[in-house]
Amino acid sequence: MDSSKRVVVIDGSRTPFLRSGTDYMDLMSYQLGQYAIKGLMNKTGIDVNEIGAVIMGTTISNVKTGNVARESALTAGIPFTAPCHTVTMACISANQAIVNGVHAIQNGEVDVVIAGGTDSVSDAPILFNKRMRKKLFKAQKLKGFGEWMKFVASLRLSDFAPEAPAVAEFLTNRTMGLDCDILAARYHVGRKEQDEYAVRSHQLAAKADAEGLLANEITPVEAPPNFKRIAKDNGFRADTTIEKVGRLKPAFVKDGGTITAANASFLTDGAAVVLLMSEEKAKQLNFNPKTYIHSYAFVGCDIENELLLGPTYAVSKLLKQTGMNFSDFDVFEFHEAFAGQILTNLKCLASDEFAKQKLGRDKAVGVIPMEKFNLWGGSLSLGHPFGATGARLVTTASNRLIRENGKYALIAACAAGGHGHAMILERV
Repeated sequence: MDSSKRVVVIDGSRTPFLRSGTDYMDLMSYQLGQYAIKGLMNKTGIDVNEIGAVIMGTTISNVKTGNVARESALTAGIPFTAPCHTVTMACISANQAIVNGVHAIQNGEVDVVIAGGTDSVSDAPILFNKRMRKKLFKAQKLKGFGEWMKFVASLRLSDFAPEAPAVAEFLTNRTMGLDCDILAARYHVGRKEQDEYAVRSHQLAAKADAEGLLANEITPVEAPPNFKRIAKDNGFRADTTIEKVGRLKPAFVKDGGTITAANASFLTDGAAVVLLMSEEKAKQLNFNPKTYIHSYAFVGCDIENELLLGPTYAVSKLLKQTGMNFSDFDVFEFHEAFAGQILTNLKCLASDEFAKQKLGRDKAVGVIPMEKFNLWGGSLSLGHPFGATGARLVTTASNRLIRENGKYALIAACAAGGHGHAMILERV
């Protein structure tokens, strides 16, 4: 792999992010991916024959579209000659898809990649329970009326109880919200500061929307069956106040918990993609890139005690690799799973004690200046389609670098399974 070959971000595109159960109810995740890819092609004017590969992240796999990258790409008009593959790494699936695209370009496999992700919680597959699945599997070999009658007689009402997917860790059986409640309590991050952060996110998203900043990222969707035009995210609340969110009851730990529906990201449907190229190819095709993919890091954390601290570990690792400090960055874009998760990570990054005990550092990583942090809202307000958020972060950070005349952006995100990701973008 030629790591000296620079990979650039030309632009990004996403569908509006919608609360699950709203206007995307009749769509599958591949269709959301299709809209995002079509929007990116229209926005950039890229010749589809130049696209060497499509890589998409997803978390909620639909059995009918096992390689959702392929279905998204072909229906968007990408030639069948471009190979497509799907990756899954929970909330950093798109981050991994983008890095896979970088590797493919640096390996010399391709020069142009579309990478991102798509997820539709509204279309989450609901399964029969294990007992019923075993019966149905065996039923494939039944012969004759008598065997079928025995099979029917063996069925019980409980066999038809659905097994819905849960937002929970398989190995610990804890919901992520419960893990965040435990984490926030351990690091003394209170309810009031979490609510204040959530209000900040909503107000900043509303401000960015009013100024037309989000519209530059969004491809409007005309969703069947009514083909209603959808051009905006529907999750942020411009009228959110401390008083309103303060009235909500804890969602996970009923007695003394601090995580509520207002200070946690909501279930979201949507897709987002970015166009990646080698720097040489961009010059050849006369594209003006927005940013370089400067560097990145992935980490794994203890799922029992540090499930949501991936950003702290990943950022520490990446800054060690590059020799950079927070003072080098003009833009920070972190995934907001929960206000408690964001605030705990910010606290750990600023802690000398945590740095010495956990990060192998003599002193804290540093204090992130909030005047540079998530200024256009974040997952708490814009929404979080699990497999797509990483591409939104790259698009927003690239756009902010240009608008704010900055040089470097730092992106970070946590993910289920105790994973973390960090990436540095450099403005071209």
